[in-house]
Amino acid sequence: MTDSSLVGANFKKYTGILLHPTSLPGPYGIGELGDEAYKFIDFLVKSGLNTWQVLPLGHTGFGDSPYQPFSAFAGQPLIISLDHLKKLNLLVESDFNDMPAWNPEQVSYGQLIEFKTALLKLAYERFIDDTYKDNFSTDAELMEEYDSFCKEAFWLEDYALFMAGKDYHNGEPWYLWSDSLKHPSASAKGKWKKKLQVEMGYYKFIQFLFNYEWTAIKKYANERNVYIVGDIPIFVAWDSADVWANPELFQLDSKGYPTVVAGVPPDYFSATGQLWGNPLYNWKNHTATGYDWWIKRIRHQLTVSDFLRIDHFRGFDKYWAVPYGEPTAENGEWIEAPGVNFFTQLEATLGYQLPIIAEDLGEIDQSVIDLRDKFGFPGMKILQFAFENPEENNFLPHNFTRNCVCYTGTHDNNTTLGWYKNAYESSKDKLRRYFSTDGYDICWILIRACFGSVANMAIIPLQDVLCLDSWARFNTPGVCEGNWAWRYKEDALTDAIAARLFENCKMFGR
Repeated sequence: MTDSSLVGANFKKYTGILLHPTSLPGPYGIGELGDEAYKFIDFLVKSGLNTWQVLPLGHTGFGDSPYQPFSAFAGQPLIISLDHLKKLNLLVESDFNDMPAWNPEQVSYGQLIEFKTALLKLAYERFIDDTYKDNFSTDAELMEEYDSFCKEAFWLEDYALFMAGKDYHNGEPWYLWSDSLKHPSASAKGKWKKKLQVEMGYYKFIQFLFNYEWTAIKKYANERNVYIVGDIPIFVAWDSADVWANPELFQLDSKGYPTVVAGVPPDYFSATGQLWGNPLYNWKNHTATGYDWWIKRIRHQLTVSDFLRIDHFRGFDKYWAVPYGEPTAENGEWIEAPGVNFFTQLEATLGYQLPIIAEDLGEIDQSVIDLRDKFGFPGMKILQFAFENPEENNFLPHNFTRNCVCYTGTHDNNTTLGWYKNAYESSKDKLRRYFSTDGYDICWILIRACFGSVANMAIIPLQDVLCLDSWARFNTPGVCEGNWAWRYKEDALTDAIAARLFENCKMFGR
């Protein structure tokens, strides 16, 4: 983590691109933590940019959403570099003879998971095969790092047993497992660890690889004055190692089922609200532990990123609790959360001003704003939102304060080109009059507005930099299929685009 801040007397301006690593180009069906990640960082430097924002980097589960991972700590094995495993001689060219023909602009998750998991398991088999060790180039230092990682990653043992347990139970969620592993005693846990030792070893191995590769990428970025903006969802998935290993920290019944679940109430966008289904925290028990789990989570995330965006920040002030089993989010209630107490304890424990970005979009009341401002957290300003509302609003650049992060759009928005094409004529008219433009080159009009604002951080989704239409949208909230799949082509990041970004950075002192 850096000591840079978006607030205070010594703030600097941060300007960058929003791109999830899965969207990097490459030959293996998904973006990876290999050469293309380093080339992307080089492109940022060439463009005069100093920030790379990613989505959550966790091990995704059903639906492939980065916001529903199997663990709040584990990394995404699907982005481990296969070329790195080739360099270690844990994989060889003949292992790729049956590789599918991939769509370079789309991740086919079902096919990819089957293909890549098989290769990762093959690499692990060779890694633990004493007769094979003379053939791969893991030196003593690397092996020491592996042993050290396994000892120091406090979350690894529970994660590995959880994932091995899922495999043993054919992928079923933990609350449907046999009782001895669903709610294991210490002795039962020990027996299961012995029984699933090899399977657990595989999950430790892939987490070591992820950590090794991402740490090297972050180091490369920081050495070039490029900072990583990470991201975490406030809630964790029900079927996760976190809930399974710490049931007392969540509002569950004796069978492991939630008594209440997360969501948001009905609003302008949805007459029945949004029912997310995540189990809600037992804040009383978190408080009794001094927020130990949460502090470990934030501390861990600030080792893999320099800033941290927290999705659904308002849940630290009040959260919408819906009784489990309700078909919609309508019959919930707002419950207070100990946000002030938590962030005070977190800041005191970590010992520095928290480099947190608050996702403060949606229905926000004054108490959420007060919580955000008490700790100096910057909020988010989305330029698309400024023109969807015909009235004066806080998303218009002339209403910004310095301590905010400006985006043209986010991963949940349509691309700027797609949004503009489908916007109401009143929105287009307001935008054209606001910027004194005919709307031509709309993506770069909003990029320029974002860079030219007083916001201390300006972030542009790569789709907008490339002026892509709706087909390149990364996520459509409420739609279960076809999300998280977009990738850019290898030749997309041209010198002309880098020069245009650099010119805008220089023009606005970024």
